[in-house]
Amino acid sequence: MKMRSMILTSVGLMAAGLVAPAQAQQANSMTFFVTSAGPGKGADLGGLAGADAQCGKLAQAAGSTGKTWHAYLSTQGANAVNARDRIGKGPWTNAKGAVVAKSVDDLHSDANNITKQTNLSEKGDVINGRGDTPNRHDMLTGSTMEGRAFPAGEDRTCNNWTSSTAGSAMLGHSDRQGLKDDVPSKSWNSSHPSRGPDGGCSQNDLKSTGGDGLFYCFAVN
Repeated sequence: MKMRSMILTSVGLMAAGLVAPAQAQQANSMTFFVTSAGPGKGADLGGLAGADAQCGKLAQAAGSTGKTWHAYLSTQGANAVNARDRIGKGPWTNAKGAVVAKSVDDLHSDANNITKQTNLSEKGDVINGRGDTPNRHDMLTGSTMEGRAFPAGEDRTCNNWTSSTAGSAMLGHSDRQGLKDDVPSKSWNSSHPSRGPDGGCSQNDLKSTGGDGLFYCFAVN
């Protein structure tokens, strides 16, 4: 009995030794993920720098090393930034090794592999979508379907990702599903603006329409 226990323990340790390197290798091959959590202040991400830092923090916690991570977010006004211009050239793979897009143009085409099953968190988890409790499919992007910035004027970035009260952010649906069977409802990056009783940019506002302050992260190198 003692010998059997020792053998089982040894096998368990060997299996753990094999799994850990495999997990590390998988994390290092990951170049795309949906954040499992935002900073917790709604659409106030601390600007682009704060959002990028959140991407890097989550990636590192998941075991990813040696990569520079940028959030897929646009800004408005002077020196406006297009989300598509800050994510590298691709291709991008998720935490399970599936390619979600081969290039920037592929990412913004009908040929991309962006689905509920491929839009995984840095931990490899599927993000809750329409029909799940709670629904978390609203992704902060501030972008058009082409991945570009909206003109200055009507807020679509919650004051360039610094507001957790008044404003509005353009959201995409990570599961490609919505209330209607139309193009915006199926858009991963430009479905509808945020709204809510706190002004449109708070954590509660984002949750009220099926979100949680989550966003897309891409490795640029």
